[in-house]
Amino acid sequence: MQILNDLNVEYEIVDYLNNPPSADELESLAIKMGVKARDFIRTKEAVFKELNLQLHLDDEHFMFQKMSENPKLIERPIIVKGERAVLGRPPNKVEKLLNL
Repeated sequence: MQILNDLNVEYEIVDYLNNPPSADELESLAIKMGVKARDFIRTKEAVFKELNLQLHLDDEHFMFQKMSENPKLIERPIIVKGERAVLGRPPNKVEKLLNL
């Protein structure tokens, strides 16, 4: 958020823990970012291991469903601008997106 403040950009914060995105919304974000579910899931979260998700990383639908049901699995922050999106790490990705 600091980078957005520094760039003087208006933004909206989505509290995904209390209002998790649906599997369809996660799929839409993946398309906007040009990545697969496996690319923005937090594999070090305890729930990832508890649900034994390593075996399912290539099953997009399954992974989006699990991410929606367990929003702690979603890598963050995700910055969206129109039809494009990026993971907010490293920060230069955000700058690049916003300067398009």
